[in-house]
Amino acid sequence: MADLKLKALRKAFDDVVVLPGVDLDIRDGEFMVFVGPSGCGKSTLLRCIAGLEDITSGELYIGGQRSNDIPPAKRGIAMVFQSYALYPHMTVAENMAFGLRLAGFSKTEMNAAVQRAAQILQIEHLLERKPKALSGGQRQRVAIGRAIVRKPGVFLFDEPLSNLDAALRVQMRVELSRLHKELKTTMIYVTHDQVEAMTLAHRIVVLNGGRVEQVGTPMELYHQPVNQFVAGFIGSPKMNFLEGQLASNTAGHTLVRLNEGSTVAVGADATNLSVGVKVTLGVRPEHVHASRQASDGAVKAHVQLAEHLGDITYLHVMLAGATEPTTIRTEPDNPVDTGETAYLTFPPARGFLFSEQGQTQPRTA
Repeated sequence: MADLKLKALRKAFDDVVVLPGVDLDIRDGEFMVFVGPSGCGKSTLLRCIAGLEDITSGELYIGGQRSNDIPPAKRGIAMVFQSYALYPHMTVAENMAFGLRLAGFSKTEMNAAVQRAAQILQIEHLLERKPKALSGGQRQRVAIGRAIVRKPGVFLFDEPLSNLDAALRVQMRVELSRLHKELKTTMIYVTHDQVEAMTLAHRIVVLNGGRVEQVGTPMELYHQPVNQFVAGFIGSPKMNFLEGQLASNTAGHTLVRLNEGSTVAVGADATNLSVGVKVTLGVRPEHVHASRQASDGAVKAHVQLAEHLGDITYLHVMLAGATEPTTIRTEPDNPVDTGETAYLTFPPARGFLFSEQGQTQPRTA
Protein backbone atom coordinates (compact mmCIF):
# COMPACT_ATOMS: atom_id res chain seq x y z
CA MET A 1 0.00 0.00 0.00
CA ALA A 2 1.04 3.60 -0.52
CA ASP A 3 -0.01 7.18 -0.03
CA LEU A 4 0.28 9.79 -2.78
CA LYS A 5 1.16 13.45 -2.70
CA LEU A 6 0.78 15.84 -5.64
CA LYS A 7 2.52 19.21 -5.40
CA ALA A 8 1.60 21.86 -7.98
CA LEU A 9 1.31 19.11 -10.60
CA ARG A 10 0.94 20.74 -14.00
CA LYS A 11 0.28 19.18 -17.39
CA ALA A 12 0.28 21.01 -20.73
CA PHE A 13 0.10 19.76 -24.30
CA ASP A 14 2.11 22.38 -26.19
CA ASP A 15 0.23 25.63 -25.47
CA VAL A 16 -2.87 23.91 -24.07
CA VAL A 17 -2.78 23.73 -20.27
CA VAL A 18 -4.96 20.84 -19.05
CA LEU A 19 -3.90 20.82 -15.39
CA PRO A 20 -2.75 24.29 -14.25
CA GLY A 21 -1.45 23.02 -10.90
CA VAL A 22 -2.96 20.33 -8.67
CA ASP A 23 -2.15 19.97 -4.97
CA LEU A 24 -3.57 16.82 -3.41
CA ASP A 25 -2.87 14.30 -0.65
CA ILE A 26 -4.27 10.76 -0.96
CA ARG A 27 -4.00 8.65 2.16
CA ASP A 28 -2.69 5.12 2.38
CA GLY A 29 -5.58 2.68 1.88
CA GLU A 30 -8.03 5.39 0.84
CA PHE A 31 -10.66 5.04 -1.91
CA MET A 32 -10.40 8.39 -3.69
CA VAL A 33 -12.67 9.32 -6.59
CA PHE A 34 -11.94 11.99 -9.21
CA VAL A 35 -15.20 13.35 -10.59
CA GLY A 36 -16.12 16.11 -12.97
CA PRO A 37 -17.60 16.81 -16.41
CA SER A 38 -16.02 15.58 -19.63
CA GLY A 39 -12.82 17.46 -20.41
CA CYS A 40 -12.15 18.53 -16.82
CA GLY A 41 -8.76 16.75 -16.70
CA LYS A 42 -9.57 13.83 -14.40
CA SER A 43 -8.31 11.10 -16.77
CA THR A 44 -5.22 13.16 -17.62
CA LEU A 45 -4.47 13.49 -13.91
CA LEU A 46 -4.82 9.73 -13.49
CA ARG A 47 -2.51 9.09 -16.45
CA CYS A 48 0.10 11.43 -14.95
CA ILE A 49 -0.02 9.38 -11.72
CA ALA A 50 0.30 6.18 -13.76
CA GLY A 51 3.25 7.52 -15.74
CA LEU A 52 1.41 7.27 -19.06
CA GLU A 53 1.72 11.06 -19.43
CA ASP A 54 4.82 13.07 -18.59
CA ILE A 55 4.38 15.68 -15.89
CA THR A 56 5.12 19.16 -17.28
CA SER A 57 6.05 20.56 -13.86
CA GLY A 58 5.41 19.94 -10.20
CA GLU A 59 6.04 16.80 -8.18
CA LEU A 60 4.43 13.41 -7.65
CA TYR A 61 5.25 11.26 -4.62
CA ILE A 62 4.10 7.65 -4.30
CA GLY A 63 4.82 6.03 -0.96
CA GLY A 64 7.06 8.95 -0.05
CA GLN A 65 9.25 8.50 -3.15
CA ARG A 66 9.45 11.16 -5.85
CA SER A 67 8.06 9.38 -8.90
CA ASN A 68 8.12 11.92 -11.74
CA ASP A 69 10.83 10.04 -13.63
CA ILE A 70 10.14 6.49 -12.46
CA PRO A 71 8.89 4.25 -15.33
CA PRO A 72 5.23 3.15 -15.04
CA ALA A 73 6.16 -0.50 -14.50
CA LYS A 74 8.19 0.39 -11.41
CA ARG A 75 5.73 2.72 -9.68
CA GLY A 76 3.92 -0.08 -7.84
CA ILE A 77 0.60 0.67 -9.52
CA ALA A 78 -1.93 -1.27 -11.58
CA MET A 79 -4.45 0.34 -13.90
CA VAL A 80 -7.88 -0.81 -15.06
CA PHE A 81 -9.11 0.93 -18.19
CA GLN A 82 -12.56 1.67 -19.59
CA SER A 83 -11.94 -0.94 -22.30
CA TYR A 84 -11.22 -4.40 -20.93
CA ALA A 85 -8.20 -4.89 -23.27
CA LEU A 86 -8.20 -8.68 -22.91
CA TYR A 87 -6.27 -10.89 -25.31
CA PRO A 88 -8.96 -12.82 -27.25
CA HIS A 89 -6.78 -15.87 -27.92
CA MET A 90 -5.90 -16.38 -24.24
CA THR A 91 -8.01 -17.94 -21.49
CA VAL A 92 -9.06 -15.95 -18.46
CA ALA A 93 -6.24 -17.50 -16.42
CA GLU A 94 -3.68 -16.68 -19.13
CA ASN A 95 -4.93 -13.09 -19.39
CA MET A 96 -4.64 -12.63 -15.65
CA ALA A 97 -1.16 -14.16 -15.49
CA PHE A 98 0.25 -12.39 -18.54
CA GLY A 99 1.89 -9.52 -16.66
CA LEU A 100 3.45 -11.91 -14.14
CA ARG A 101 4.84 -14.07 -16.95
CA LEU A 102 6.52 -11.02 -18.49
CA ALA A 103 7.97 -10.19 -15.07
CA GLY A 104 9.59 -13.65 -14.86
CA PHE A 105 7.40 -15.27 -12.19
CA SER A 106 7.42 -19.05 -11.97
CA LYS A 107 4.41 -21.10 -13.04
CA THR A 108 3.69 -22.02 -9.43
CA GLU A 109 3.73 -18.37 -8.36
CA MET A 110 1.50 -17.37 -11.27
CA ASN A 111 -1.03 -20.11 -10.58
CA ALA A 112 -1.21 -19.18 -6.89
CA ALA A 113 -1.71 -15.49 -7.68
CA VAL A 114 -4.38 -16.19 -10.31
CA GLN A 115 -6.28 -18.56 -8.02
CA ARG A 116 -6.21 -16.04 -5.19
CA ALA A 117 -7.48 -13.20 -7.43
CA ALA A 118 -10.15 -15.45 -8.96
CA GLN A 119 -11.34 -16.40 -5.49
CA ILE A 120 -11.59 -12.75 -4.44
CA LEU A 121 -13.54 -11.88 -7.61
CA GLN A 122 -15.60 -15.08 -7.57
CA ILE A 123 -14.58 -16.10 -11.09
CA GLU A 124 -12.86 -19.44 -10.38
CA HIS A 125 -15.33 -21.19 -12.71
CA LEU A 126 -14.33 -18.90 -15.61
CA LEU A 127 -10.57 -19.47 -15.65
CA GLU A 128 -10.60 -21.77 -18.70
CA ARG A 129 -12.94 -19.64 -20.79
CA LYS A 130 -11.87 -17.14 -23.42
CA PRO A 131 -13.08 -13.51 -23.41
CA LYS A 132 -15.66 -14.05 -26.18
CA ALA A 133 -17.51 -16.46 -23.86
CA LEU A 134 -17.82 -13.86 -21.08
CA SER A 135 -20.40 -11.20 -20.32
CA GLY A 136 -19.40 -7.55 -19.95
CA GLY A 137 -19.36 -7.79 -16.16
CA GLN A 138 -17.26 -10.95 -16.24
CA ARG A 139 -14.75 -9.32 -18.60
CA GLN A 140 -14.46 -6.37 -16.25
CA ARG A 141 -13.78 -8.74 -13.35
CA VAL A 142 -11.00 -10.38 -15.38
CA ALA A 143 -9.47 -6.96 -16.11
CA ILE A 144 -9.56 -6.18 -12.38
CA GLY A 145 -8.11 -9.62 -11.61
CA ARG A 146 -5.21 -8.93 -13.94
CA ALA A 147 -4.44 -5.89 -11.78
CA ILE A 148 -4.90 -7.74 -8.47
CA VAL A 149 -2.34 -10.47 -9.24
CA ARG A 150 0.40 -7.85 -9.36
CA LYS A 151 -0.28 -6.87 -5.72
CA PRO A 152 0.19 -3.15 -6.45
CA GLY A 153 0.41 -0.46 -3.83
CA VAL A 154 -2.10 1.66 -5.77
CA PHE A 155 -5.01 0.71 -8.02
CA LEU A 156 -6.04 3.18 -10.73
CA PHE A 157 -9.49 2.86 -12.33
CA ASP A 158 -10.35 4.94 -15.42
CA GLU A 159 -14.16 4.85 -15.80
CA PRO A 160 -14.20 1.04 -15.60
CA LEU A 161 -18.00 0.65 -15.48
CA SER A 162 -19.05 3.01 -18.26
CA ASN A 163 -19.45 0.17 -20.80
CA LEU A 164 -21.86 -1.78 -18.60
CA ASP A 165 -25.64 -1.54 -18.46
CA ALA A 166 -27.32 0.22 -15.52
CA ALA A 167 -28.14 -2.90 -13.47
CA LEU A 168 -24.65 -4.33 -13.91
CA ARG A 169 -23.05 -1.03 -12.92
CA VAL A 170 -24.91 -1.18 -9.61
CA GLN A 171 -23.71 -4.75 -9.05
CA MET A 172 -20.11 -3.89 -9.93
CA ARG A 173 -20.14 -0.88 -7.58
CA VAL A 174 -20.99 -3.26 -4.76
CA GLU A 175 -18.20 -5.61 -5.90
CA LEU A 176 -15.62 -2.82 -6.04
CA SER A 177 -16.56 -1.62 -2.58
CA ARG A 178 -16.23 -5.17 -1.24
CA LEU A 179 -12.93 -5.58 -3.06
CA HIS A 180 -11.50 -2.47 -1.43
CA LYS A 181 -12.55 -3.61 2.03
CA GLU A 182 -10.84 -6.95 1.44
CA LEU A 183 -7.61 -5.70 -0.15
CA LYS A 184 -7.30 -2.48 1.91
CA THR A 185 -5.24 -0.98 -0.91
CA THR A 186 -5.14 2.64 -2.05
CA MET A 187 -7.57 3.08 -4.94
CA ILE A 188 -8.07 6.06 -7.25
CA TYR A 189 -11.17 5.97 -9.38
CA VAL A 190 -12.13 8.29 -12.24
CA THR A 191 -15.75 8.76 -13.24
CA HIS A 192 -18.15 11.38 -14.60
CA ASP A 193 -20.99 9.62 -12.76
CA GLN A 194 -21.52 11.35 -9.43
CA VAL A 195 -23.65 8.41 -8.19
CA GLU A 196 -20.57 6.18 -8.48
CA ALA A 197 -18.54 8.84 -6.70
CA MET A 198 -21.01 9.16 -3.83
CA THR A 199 -21.40 5.41 -3.28
CA LEU A 200 -17.75 4.34 -3.59
CA ALA A 201 -15.56 7.14 -2.28
CA HIS A 202 -14.01 7.79 1.09
CA ARG A 203 -13.31 11.23 -0.34
CA ILE A 204 -14.18 12.90 -3.63
CA VAL A 205 -12.09 15.32 -5.67
CA VAL A 206 -14.33 17.57 -7.78
CA LEU A 207 -12.47 18.87 -10.83
CA ASN A 208 -13.48 21.68 -13.15
CA GLY A 209 -11.30 22.93 -15.99
CA GLY A 210 -8.29 21.13 -14.55
CA ARG A 211 -8.65 22.79 -11.16
CA VAL A 212 -9.67 21.18 -7.88
CA GLU A 213 -12.91 22.83 -6.77
CA GLN A 214 -13.31 20.86 -3.52
CA VAL A 215 -12.08 17.74 -1.75
CA GLY A 216 -14.22 16.06 0.90
CA THR A 217 -16.33 13.12 1.93
CA PRO A 218 -19.51 12.51 -0.07
CA MET A 219 -21.67 13.97 2.71
CA GLU A 220 -19.40 17.00 3.14
CA LEU A 221 -19.79 17.82 -0.54
CA TYR A 222 -23.54 17.20 -0.39
CA HIS A 223 -24.20 19.35 2.68
CA GLN A 224 -21.35 21.87 2.45
CA PRO A 225 -20.47 22.61 -1.20
CA VAL A 226 -18.03 25.50 -1.45
CA ASN A 227 -19.57 26.90 -4.62
CA GLN A 228 -22.41 26.59 -7.09
CA PHE A 229 -20.46 24.27 -9.39
CA VAL A 230 -19.92 21.64 -6.69
CA ALA A 231 -23.49 22.05 -5.45
CA GLY A 232 -24.82 21.39 -8.94
CA PHE A 233 -22.56 18.45 -9.64
CA ILE A 234 -23.15 16.48 -6.44
CA GLY A 235 -26.63 15.07 -6.00
CA SER A 236 -29.01 13.25 -8.34
CA PRO A 237 -31.08 14.81 -9.77
CA LYS A 238 -28.93 17.91 -9.53
CA MET A 239 -29.69 20.90 -7.32
CA ASN A 240 -32.19 23.45 -8.65
CA PHE A 241 -30.91 26.99 -9.15
CA LEU A 242 -33.33 29.92 -9.11
CA GLU A 243 -32.00 33.36 -10.01
CA GLY A 244 -33.08 36.49 -8.21
CA GLN A 245 -31.99 39.49 -6.18
CA LEU A 246 -31.13 39.82 -2.51
CA ALA A 247 -34.17 41.45 -0.85
CA SER A 248 -32.99 41.39 2.76
CA ASN A 249 -29.68 40.58 4.40
CA THR A 250 -30.26 41.26 8.07
CA ALA A 251 -28.67 38.77 10.45
CA GLY A 252 -30.72 35.59 10.58
CA HIS A 253 -33.29 36.87 8.06
CA THR A 254 -32.22 36.53 4.44
CA LEU A 255 -34.82 36.99 1.71
CA VAL A 256 -34.43 36.42 -2.02
CA ARG A 257 -36.79 37.95 -4.58
CA LEU A 258 -37.04 35.49 -7.47
CA ASN A 259 -37.27 36.72 -11.06
CA GLU A 260 -40.97 35.81 -11.16
CA GLY A 261 -41.62 38.20 -8.26
CA SER A 262 -42.05 35.92 -5.24
CA THR A 263 -39.96 36.39 -2.10
CA VAL A 264 -38.36 33.31 -0.52
CA ALA A 265 -36.57 33.00 2.83
CA VAL A 266 -33.29 31.10 2.96
CA GLY A 267 -31.22 29.99 5.95
CA ALA A 268 -27.99 31.66 4.92
CA ASP A 269 -25.88 34.57 6.15
CA ALA A 270 -25.77 37.20 3.41
CA THR A 271 -24.64 40.14 5.54
CA ASN A 272 -21.50 40.48 3.39
CA LEU A 273 -23.65 41.13 0.29
CA SER A 274 -25.57 44.28 -0.62
CA VAL A 275 -29.32 44.36 -0.93
CA GLY A 276 -30.32 44.28 -4.61
CA VAL A 277 -27.33 42.30 -5.91
CA LYS A 278 -27.90 39.25 -8.08
CA VAL A 279 -27.92 35.96 -6.17
CA THR A 280 -28.96 32.39 -6.81
CA LEU A 281 -31.15 30.29 -4.55
CA GLY A 282 -30.20 26.62 -4.54
CA VAL A 283 -32.54 23.86 -3.38
CA ARG A 284 -32.33 20.12 -3.93
CA PRO A 285 -35.26 18.30 -5.61
CA GLU A 286 -36.00 16.30 -2.46
CA HIS A 287 -36.43 19.48 -0.41
CA VAL A 288 -39.04 21.26 -2.57
CA HIS A 289 -42.68 20.76 -1.57
CA ALA A 290 -45.33 20.80 -4.31
CA SER A 291 -49.09 21.11 -3.81
CA ARG A 292 -52.24 21.80 -5.80
CA GLN A 293 -53.32 24.22 -3.09
CA ALA A 294 -52.05 27.79 -2.89
CA SER A 295 -50.61 28.88 0.46
CA ASP A 296 -48.85 31.90 1.95
CA GLY A 297 -45.41 32.30 0.44
CA ALA A 298 -45.89 29.51 -2.13
CA VAL A 299 -44.46 30.04 -5.62
CA LYS A 300 -46.71 29.31 -8.58
CA ALA A 301 -45.36 27.03 -11.32
CA HIS A 302 -46.55 25.09 -14.37
CA VAL A 303 -45.99 21.31 -14.40
CA GLN A 304 -44.35 20.39 -17.71
CA LEU A 305 -44.02 16.69 -16.89
CA ALA A 306 -44.81 14.34 -14.02
CA GLU A 307 -42.68 11.18 -14.05
CA HIS A 308 -44.31 8.40 -12.03
CA LEU A 309 -41.63 5.81 -11.22
CA GLY A 310 -43.53 3.74 -8.69
CA ASP A 311 -41.60 4.47 -5.51
CA ILE A 312 -41.16 8.19 -6.27
CA THR A 313 -42.51 10.85 -8.61
CA TYR A 314 -40.46 13.55 -10.31
CA LEU A 315 -42.19 16.80 -11.20
CA HIS A 316 -40.53 19.04 -13.80
CA VAL A 317 -42.03 22.50 -13.38
CA MET A 318 -41.39 25.90 -14.92
CA LEU A 319 -41.51 29.13 -12.94
CA ALA A 320 -42.24 32.44 -14.62
CA GLY A 321 -38.99 34.17 -15.55
CA ALA A 322 -36.92 30.98 -15.16
CA THR A 323 -34.60 29.76 -17.92
CA GLU A 324 -34.80 26.05 -17.06
CA PRO A 325 -37.25 23.73 -15.29
CA THR A 326 -37.17 23.05 -11.57
CA THR A 327 -37.14 19.36 -10.60
CA ILE A 328 -39.04 18.11 -7.55
CA ARG A 329 -38.75 14.65 -6.03
CA THR A 330 -41.98 13.88 -4.24
CA GLU A 331 -44.03 10.99 -2.88
CA PRO A 332 -45.59 8.62 -5.47
CA ASP A 333 -49.18 9.53 -4.56
CA ASN A 334 -48.70 13.28 -4.99
CA PRO A 335 -51.81 14.35 -6.97
CA VAL A 336 -50.07 17.09 -9.01
CA ASP A 337 -49.87 15.97 -12.64
CA THR A 338 -48.65 17.02 -16.08
CA GLY A 339 -50.19 20.26 -17.35
CA GLU A 340 -51.46 21.40 -13.95
CA THR A 341 -50.49 24.32 -11.74
CA ALA A 342 -48.31 23.54 -8.72
CA TYR A 343 -47.57 25.70 -5.70
CA LEU A 344 -44.03 25.30 -4.42
CA THR A 345 -42.60 25.97 -0.99
CA PHE A 346 -38.89 26.02 -0.17
CA PRO A 347 -37.97 25.23 3.47
CA PRO A 348 -35.48 27.96 4.53
CA ALA A 349 -33.34 25.45 6.47
CA ARG A 350 -32.79 23.42 3.31
CA GLY A 351 -31.82 26.27 1.00
CA PHE A 352 -28.42 27.40 -0.26
CA LEU A 353 -27.49 30.91 -1.33
CA PHE A 354 -24.83 31.69 -3.91
CA SER A 355 -23.32 35.05 -4.75
CA GLU A 356 -23.19 36.34 -8.32
CA GLN A 357 -19.67 34.85 -8.52
CA GLY A 358 -21.04 31.43 -7.49
CA GLN A 359 -19.62 31.29 -3.96
CA THR A 360 -21.69 29.61 -1.25
CA GLN A 361 -22.84 31.93 1.52
CA PRO A 362 -22.52 30.52 5.07
CA ARG A 363 -25.56 28.53 6.08
CA THR A 364 -27.29 29.40 9.34
CA ALA A 365 -29.52 26.31 9.49
